[in-house]
Amino acid sequence: QVQLMESGGGLVQAGGSLRLSCTASGSSFSIRAMGWYRQGPGKQRELVAKITRGGSTDYADSVKGRFTISGDNANWVLQMNSLKPEDTAVYYCNADWVYSSPAGPRVADLWGQGTQVTVSS
Repeated sequence: QVQLMESGGGLVQAGGSLRLSCTASGSSFSIRAMGWYRQGPGKQRELVAKITRGGSTDYADSVKGRFTISGDNANWVLQMNSLKPEDTAVYYCNADWVYSSPAGPRVADLWGQGTQVTVSS
């Protein structure tokens, strides 16, 4: 089994920066993609950024040019610059974990516990 642990987050003024980190413990070599999601007050959880083991990245339109995802399948980071009040949310790290089953390879969606990011105006 694999567990995800986030660090970082906190309170920052608009225009500032924060760095979120996610560490995978256990069989992280079976992780094929890593990412970050967020859930703002009264909103649904949404994808922020994703990176594959091959290095391909994908970003939500709202964060392109401001956020950068990097790392490998054991540790990955979300660098957040030029933060806006609308970026306020609980941020969750996420991983697609491939595991063996009697029926063949399966993919599990793993989640961290979440970390609060608050951007004041």
